[in-house]
Amino acid sequence: MKMTVDILKVLFFLNLVNFQWVSGYYPVVIIHGVLTGSDSMEVISNRIQEMHPGTEVYNTPRYAGWSSLEPMWRQIEEIGEDVMAIAAAFPEGINLLGYSQGGLIARAILQRFPDHNVRNFISLSSPQAGEFGTKFLHLFFPDLVCETAYELFYSKIGQHTSVGNYWNDPYHQELYFRYSKFLPLVNGEEKSQNSTQFKNGLTKLNKMILIGGPDDGVITPWQSSQFGYFDSNNTVLDMRDRAIYKTDAIGLKTLDKAKKMITYTVPGIPHFMWHKNETIADLYIIPYLD
Repeated sequence: MKMTVDILKVLFFLNLVNFQWVSGYYPVVIIHGVLTGSDSMEVISNRIQEMHPGTEVYNTPRYAGWSSLEPMWRQIEEIGEDVMAIAAAFPEGINLLGYSQGGLIARAILQRFPDHNVRNFISLSSPQAGEFGTKFLHLFFPDLVCETAYELFYSKIGQHTSVGNYWNDPYHQELYFRYSKFLPLVNGEEKSQNSTQFKNGLTKLNKMILIGGPDDGVITPWQSSQFGYFDSNNTVLDMRDRAIYKTDAIGLKTLDKAKKMITYTVPGIPHFMWHKNETIADLYIIPYLD
């Protein structure tokens, strides 16, 4: 009888340890890039589950394909409601990962819903400071070039596209501020009644991880993935040299000084391979999911 009781104790202990091991990783929500869908993020989601067995991974199916060109605020509202519903089911916290346009959507969700319980946010090659490159747009705008793209995007019609919402032409800043009702607000370049909320949604993070690299070929400048951007002389300024950092408009300086901001610059990775590279997942994503 005593042996049976001892065995039961051992089994209970092993089950307890196993439960803690399986449940020890926070759930992950993943948001895909423009003109793709949840299936494009399966390499990362599968790798997370392979390396962290038992981790709940939610790969959002919303706004796939052409619908990913819908206005940013519309996508942020709907995907954000999904993120908050998932977060409510896991009060201990979740992690959030976004690739390309999805990383900008994810970051704006944190700002739009500052009561979130996201622990770590991972931005994978995302135009956080805006975009000034047309390479990835040639599929649906074959004749579009940077020099004249502002004529499309800085218009009422152009602002009905996601890309138009974060198109940041350094040579036409007056039009950028006149027409864009998304990026100048979430980047703190323009004050609004939501500015404090937008800042609070980011500074509450445990970690913000910004991943990008010089061989990206799509995010232009590539430093936008780390909040760097062109100045009026077409010189790329590092994030720490830009006004939004110096004034701490959205909390970047706060995160940085608290050592909560981590940047990774990885050469040799083209834009369409960041989310299909297991090494990227192993080195720069998975370590921030526990």
